[in-house]
Amino acid sequence: MNWYVVYTKPKWEKKVADKLNQLGIECYCPLITQVKQWSDRKKKVETPLFNSYVFVQLTDSDRNFVFQVAGVVRYLFWLGKPAIVKDQEIEIIKKSLKTANISDISVSAIQVGDKIKLESGAFSNQNAIVQEVSNNYYTLVLETLGCILKIKYK
Repeated sequence: MNWYVVYTKPKWEKKVADKLNQLGIECYCPLITQVKQWSDRKKKVETPLFNSYVFVQLTDSDRNFVFQVAGVVRYLFWLGKPAIVKDQEIEIIKKSLKTANISDISVSAIQVGDKIKLESGAFSNQNAIVQEVSNNYYTLVLETLGCILKIKYK
């Protein structure tokens, strides 16, 4: 069975995860505890790590069952197919949330102008600037080497 990403209505992640569990569908909604400040008090609140996303583990033929739950909008797609998350990636998220004392975290996509460090491959440990992001590739500028790198992904 594969892990898929379900896109939910804003602020419905925990409700959707609870309802999916009640239906017997294995799901995972990673939560972090944050301290929120109101005008009269501070309070610890559990918030989803990924806004509007819940991970579900289903067979391909059972994917439509999630739409029985109010708050489910659609599946997240990657290159025209439902996005599949590997088991090891889910485990990494679970382990990091158990071991780390996280107080603030943000998740964002790579955008033009971002400075990144390549971690693997022929250009590992090189700093790069994102010049272009498309559906199939990234174009990176490696200033120290004086070249442009086009990385195609599947």
